[in-house]
Amino acid sequence: MTDPESYWQNFLAAQPADSPYRSRSYVAEGFGDSPQMAEELGALIASGVKTATCSALWEWQAEGNPIPKVGLTSIILNGAGEPICIIETIEVNVRRYDEVDADFARAEGEGDLSLGYWREAHKKFFSRVLPKFGREFSEDMPLVCERFRVIHK
Repeated sequence: MTDPESYWQNFLAAQPADSPYRSRSYVAEGFGDSPQMAEELGALIASGVKTATCSALWEWQAEGNPIPKVGLTSIILNGAGEPICIIETIEVNVRRYDEVDADFARAEGEGDLSLGYWREAHKKFFSRVLPKFGREFSEDMPLVCERFRVIHK
């Protein structure tokens, strides 16, 4: 099993000397709230089907973390915690759940790619995870919506 730091160093070794990635740090994370979800979403990311994600702004606030910024570099982990690819955040905005459009839902790459599927799946997800932060799902809840691109796999 390759650890995230070794994966990052292998990525950097393949970069030119003047690569902007050489001066960046990274985060290593799996998407979702279970190993199974990390496995499924990681595969969608690595294959290029999933190019966007969202999270509840409340989660970032509760954990005292700033929201992601353009240029964030993330090593995506599978369900076993192994690196499968590296992504770079290319867009970040905060919008309400009920303002997410069909284009963003399609970019999330899940299910049948429809806005209807996205709404149902994310309502279930947020209803499950938000109580841990003392919150409940609502149609007008603020989401941190990110778009990204795979830069290494």
